Amino acid sequence: MTMVNLTINDKKVTCDIEDRTNLADFLRDTCNLTATHLGCEHGACGACGVLVDGTLTRSCLKFAVQCDARHVTTLEGLDQDAVMNALREGFHHEHGLQCGFCTPGMLMAARDLLLRHPNPDEQDIREALAGNLCRCTGYAGIVRAVARASKRLSDSKIKSGG
Repeated sequence: MTMVNLTINDKKVTCDIEDRTNLADFLRDTCNLTATHLGCEHGACGACGVLVDGTLTRSCLKFAVQCDARHVTTLEGLDQDAVMNALREGFHHEHGLQCGFCTPGMLMAARDLLLRHPNPDEQDIREALAGNLCRCTGYAGIVRAVARASKRLSDSKIKSGG
C-alpha cells in the first residue's frame, strides 16, 4: 500500500491505495466519481478520459500512485466550464449520444480539441475523436455536436482554460 496525496476536481485527496490500482478504478471505486467509464481497460476506447495536470489522459493506463502530487480533473469537475457547457448543449441538440457510455470520454476529448483548436473543421473533429469508440451513434451527431459547440463558443467569444 502507498499513501497518495492528489487534487481531484480542486479537492485535496489523501488515500492509502494498492500500487497496482489504476486511476480509473481509484476515481470510480474510492472517490465515487463515476463519470469516468471503463470500457476496454487497454486504452483503446477513450471512455476513461480525464485530465492529469491539464493533459487528456487515459485513466485505465495510469496507476493512481503515478498521480501523487498531481491535479486530476474528471467530467464532474467541469460543471462550471464554459467549453464543456457548450459541448453538453451541442450533444443535446445534435443527438450526440444514445446509450451514453462513451459520452464522458467524447466530451473530454472534444473539450481538449476545442481548447487547442477553437475552430476545427469536420476532419479535425473526426481526427481528434478517432481514439474514442462509440458503438451506437455512427459519430455523425457527435461530430455535429462538437462543431455546434465550436460555433457557439466562437460566436459568444467564450474562452476557458479550465
